[in-house]
Amino acid sequence: MMRLFRGLVFLLLLYLLQGSNSTFVKLNDNGYEDVIIAIDPSVPEDENITEQLKEIVTTASTYLFEATQKRFFFKNVSILIPESWEDSLQYKRPTYESYTHADVRVAPPTISGRDEPYTKQFTECGEKAEYIHFTPDFVLGKKLNEYGPPGRLLVHEWAHLRWGVFDEYNEDQPFYSAKSKKIEATRCSTGISGLNRVYTCQGDSCVFRACRTNSTTKLYEKDCQFFPDEVQTEKASIMFMQSIDSVVEFCNEKNHNQEAPSLQNIKCDYRSTWEVISNSEDFKNSTPMETSPPPPVFSLLRPRERIVCLVLDKSGSMSGSDRLNRMNQAAKYFLLQIAENGSWVGMVHFNSMRSNTERNTLLEELPSVADGGTSICSGIQAAFQVIGKKTSQLDGSEIVLLTDGEDNTAGSCVETVKQSGVIIHLIALGPDADAAVTEMSDITGKACRNNGLIDALVLTSENSFIFNIIKQLESKGSALNNDSWMNDTVIIDSTVGKDTFFQFTWSKQPPEIFLWNPNGTAVTNFTMDTASKMAYLTIPGTAQVGSWTYHLQAKANSEILTITVTSRAANFSVPPITVNAKMNKNANSFPNPMIVYAEVLQGYIPIIGASVTAIIESNSGITQVLELLDNGAGADAFKNDGVYSRYFTAYSGNGRYSLKVRAHGGTNSARRSLHIQQIEATSFQAGAGEFQRTATGDAFVMSDFPVVIA
Repeated sequence: MMRLFRGLVFLLLLYLLQGSNSTFVKLNDNGYEDVIIAIDPSVPEDENITEQLKEIVTTASTYLFEATQKRFFFKNVSILIPESWEDSLQYKRPTYESYTHADVRVAPPTISGRDEPYTKQFTECGEKAEYIHFTPDFVLGKKLNEYGPPGRLLVHEWAHLRWGVFDEYNEDQPFYSAKSKKIEATRCSTGISGLNRVYTCQGDSCVFRACRTNSTTKLYEKDCQFFPDEVQTEKASIMFMQSIDSVVEFCNEKNHNQEAPSLQNIKCDYRSTWEVISNSEDFKNSTPMETSPPPPVFSLLRPRERIVCLVLDKSGSMSGSDRLNRMNQAAKYFLLQIAENGSWVGMVHFNSMRSNTERNTLLEELPSVADGGTSICSGIQAAFQVIGKKTSQLDGSEIVLLTDGEDNTAGSCVETVKQSGVIIHLIALGPDADAAVTEMSDITGKACRNNGLIDALVLTSENSFIFNIIKQLESKGSALNNDSWMNDTVIIDSTVGKDTFFQFTWSKQPPEIFLWNPNGTAVTNFTMDTASKMAYLTIPGTAQVGSWTYHLQAKANSEILTITVTSRAANFSVPPITVNAKMNKNANSFPNPMIVYAEVLQGYIPIIGASVTAIIESNSGITQVLELLDNGAGADAFKNDGVYSRYFTAYSGNGRYSLKVRAHGGTNSARRSLHIQQIEATSFQAGAGEFQRTATGDAFVMSDFPVVIA
């Protein structure tokens, strides 16, 4: 269906700041800068958490420096304080920092009382992971007996996150039969000494006993564990057990245990962790320091009122291909649905300015005629002035720029935008956007995306608190002839339902629209905006859970009808089900495969058993549909971790490919309670129930596709 819109609108969404789920961390003179640690808004206020985080990072920096042979340390770190915490003069307003982009998240445990630190890692060996998860009790030092010094553990998790190495143990295969004919514990290095014992308790009495050998597996019995000796001299490895006092190094090619069935061996083709680290871009772009590094510098940041300005292009070039109308549809959608209650919104028409917090007033002031020239830089400067009327600090405010991009002077303000601290969401309608769009992307090192118009605007809410982020339940369209029908259902599950918004658009004539709630009651109070060729409806209160049925009947030939349904979390006590889509990289060369990932979660709990499909569209409009799997095979790193994956190789040519993911949950869906690499057996909670989500992911650019000469 995505191909239907190619003739109607070509869309390029460019973030001058990075796309979703990507890190801002950069290495500068051996020091990691722009590290973000975010405290989840559900964590009760406790200033000891911020003080302990500083201590953990400072200790970790020294340990990291020694462990990497004097190469790396933490230079500056931002700690993002929840908006729900009391304000303080020491808290600054964030610029690009957000919970979504945090490298370390401090959040409640998935299950009460379970405080295992972990790194969300589902990519391949050597590729960066998503984020590190610490619980408040772990940060506050209440779990020292279980996990050891938190600074050392941060270095262990940082190696997962930054360099894509894996643990040098394996909870599923804790022992193996070595070439020496002995049963050995899975570890690196084998120089770590210890005893293999079963620890059993009966009442208040607990004892150790020797492990018995299983006659079938020829390995130790299920409950056997390896207990390291208290006194050690071995220095490796941090990825096995960094809590041992003597351990200060990663295993290298000299002491690496290739026999062990460790995750590092399985995932990294039996290379040692230090070999993988040595092959990283960080390592290649650094040399050992001759002096000790300075201590980390910390910034405390706290979000405040969202300040955003719409910058709308009404130049003459917007009169073609229905661009002005499509832009107004998008702007209305933003004002009606995406802009949260309590946010401040201004508007610029390139040659006029508006600033208002009243949605209806701004809706009435959308441009109705396309005329004049295009000046993107003038529009941005005008937006700076509008924002300046609200606040003297531009940092952290946002501009949503909708334009055809036909402006050969756009490159003149790239540096100004970079220095302003403003987040720019640039959406270019039409195929002739100036090369400055690419220039901005190159200079700022950010991601381009090629998506549907409403899909692109949904992404502008990604930096909000998770309960305020728009969840896209449906987004699709059909090309129909007169009197033909577009019929389907939309599932609203119990985790969403607040601010539920139905929007229908058409290209020629208003269609017949029929909508029924799960009880079969007709919903008829749509707002019909014939000038903008759209109809919309907000369900009051919390929308009823269940299947909402819609029928659309076209009233013209060659008609294009679309439906978009979005919603927010039903309440703050129940995390909504979310879907995040991504590719493993932004650029690729033929014939190397790409990997598609879709993570389905409720809070931090993985949703398994869902039906997940990826729709990948080439720049020429050729669409491929892939079923994504969570089976631990092929491109999928771990079975039943809520991350659905698949290799993609069906390239049709060079250029940009866009990604959209659709996820449906039914009676077979369930919530998985524990992280994949945790020690105890994984448990499964009650079914997640029926749900549906649509998510837009990163685009990627293909090169070196062979040219066929006829």
